[in-house]
Amino acid sequence: MAQDIFADIEELQELLNSRAEVSGDLATALGKARRHLPRRIYKQGQRLVQALPLLEHPKLRMTLDEAALKGAVRELKSHLKAIDTADRRKGRILEVLGGVVFSLLVVFTLLIVVLRWRGFN
Repeated sequence: MAQDIFADIEELQELLNSRAEVSGDLATALGKARRHLPRRIYKQGQRLVQALPLLEHPKLRMTLDEAALKGAVRELKSHLKAIDTADRRKGRILEVLGGVVFSLLVVFTLLIVVLRWRGFN
């Protein structure tokens, strides 16, 4: 049963790497992706990070609620699989282009204001 959870955690690390574009072990990847994840999803991931050392120990593994851990894995997986990387990429490009266009508008407006102020019509 614990081997299934370890396999699920490795799959989560791969999903975090491919979908959220963060690398490292589970704790590091969740820390990097924290601001992109909803609070509930992040807390489920933290629950898995805290349970990971206990899962590695045979006797302490018995103290964990594996059904709750499976639910956390399932919820995290469903959220990560729903992330559309192409849409995020488009959003980032549009964000940069919007900033550039806004800057150009501000510079052009200031140029017109200065030219009018100096008397060039």
